[in-house]
Amino acid sequence: MTPVRKALVVGGGIAGPVTALALHRAGIEASIHEAYATAADGVGGVFMLAPNGLDALRAVGLDQEVQAIGQPIRQMVIDDPRGRPLAAFGGVPGLPPGLVLQRSDLYAVLQRRLRERGIPVTYGRRLVGAQERPDGVTAVFADGSTADGDVLIGADGVRSAVRTLVDPAAPGPADVGLLGFGGFSDHVPAGAAHDAMHFANGRRAFFGWWALPDGGTAWFSNLPHRGTTTAAETRGTPAADWLSRLREQHAGDAPAEAVLAAARPDTLVSVGSMHILPRVPQWHRGRLVLVGDSAHAPSPSSGQGASLAAESAVQLARCLRDLPDPAAAFAAYEGLRRARVEKIVAQAERTNNEKAAGPVARAAMRLLAPVALRTFLRPEKMFGPVHGHRIDWAEPVTG
Repeated sequence: MTPVRKALVVGGGIAGPVTALALHRAGIEASIHEAYATAADGVGGVFMLAPNGLDALRAVGLDQEVQAIGQPIRQMVIDDPRGRPLAAFGGVPGLPPGLVLQRSDLYAVLQRRLRERGIPVTYGRRLVGAQERPDGVTAVFADGSTADGDVLIGADGVRSAVRTLVDPAAPGPADVGLLGFGGFSDHVPAGAAHDAMHFANGRRAFFGWWALPDGGTAWFSNLPHRGTTTAAETRGTPAADWLSRLREQHAGDAPAEAVLAAARPDTLVSVGSMHILPRVPQWHRGRLVLVGDSAHAPSPSSGQGASLAAESAVQLARCLRDLPDPAAAFAAYEGLRRARVEKIVAQAERTNNEKAAGPVARAAMRLLAPVALRTFLRPEKMFGPVHGHRIDWAEPVTG
């Protein structure tokens, strides 16, 4: 079987560029084909990169650059609605802290490294089909153009076109009953540390926040919501109106009430309805394979979306490096990844259900939380296996 020499990567977000960079390190030529007409300069809000995600980026030589643009989070604090701590998690011993990043800053780092490696990125290429041959595959785009490669990798997100080619019956993203919002505030809670992220299951909605080194506070909130609302649809409502609703939902919650009172409308970011990707039965078919959110999207509640995408990108490149038959490489890749990501997705789904619960259920959870966090929900037990995951790039993949 002829080794894979050229890969077509569909999707230019996070998973696509990391996949292309990992393939380049593995000696495989890669090109990226992005549906949007331009790069994502200045697009997106803030997200968390966990220690396992940072380790995956180390495999493509980006860990130090990413650390330079991120804010380290060395402690996660679980608060009650009055702002009183219920539990704190100081991280897994021996691991670096997680980082909060502007998504646009990570895009910039990835794009710069792609240029340095000579990996081409073509915009305005919306995939509409793929023609497989015994020795390769041709990607067909909406503008009539085509591209040839040995394999086609779908890194095109939760609404993946490649996923429908792999399996026309594959599930799409499912709403979790929450709207996602975030932004910045001029209010800094008293005693706030710059390396601590706080989470509170408020009386009516979930709230998270952390103090910024240069002043102010970053915050996010998940509002229970029925039905599907896109990010574009939420932008149709003035930011001041959304902030008014958020302030009502968090009235009486500390420090959410004070943070939101000083929140700046011009910084409000909404992702619309938050979603989770149900179990995808097929990750690959023939010369087509899925990576990142196209195969496993655990929802923002996991704090693992970008980290898992980076892990899968690196593992896929290792498998294609060491196993010349694409079918064998894809099967090995799925074997390395499926059980891990599905466990994390399941935990995220439980978290989503808690966030979307009604007032009575929320009150019950607040009563049980102190006991649970001291016993079976100890953060060390929950986060250790997830954050401590490591990939040995040099270790051969044997199938």
